[in-house]
Amino acid sequence: MSSILGTVAKQVKSHPALIPLFIFIGGGATMSVMYVCRLALKNPDVSWDRKNNPEPWNNMGPNQQYKLFTVNMDYSKLKKDRPDF
Repeated sequence: MSSILGTVAKQVKSHPALIPLFIFIGGGATMSVMYVCRLALKNPDVSWDRKNNPEPWNNMGPNQQYKLFTVNMDYSKLKKDRPDF
């Protein structure tokens, strides 16, 4: 692993114009990993504990936001539109 970092450091020292490329690629990779982790942990469609909570989407309230980004949606004014099980 250190040989890879040494090669990258050598390339950056000899070509300083590569620094923004490494920054943007590293930032994009970090954001994509964070988004996948958020989907795995916060999305109600994912069930990690099938024995105690096999259907986690039934425990979501009608005014609970689980999407990352919504346009023109006020979750506090939503009413319940499904039956209790």
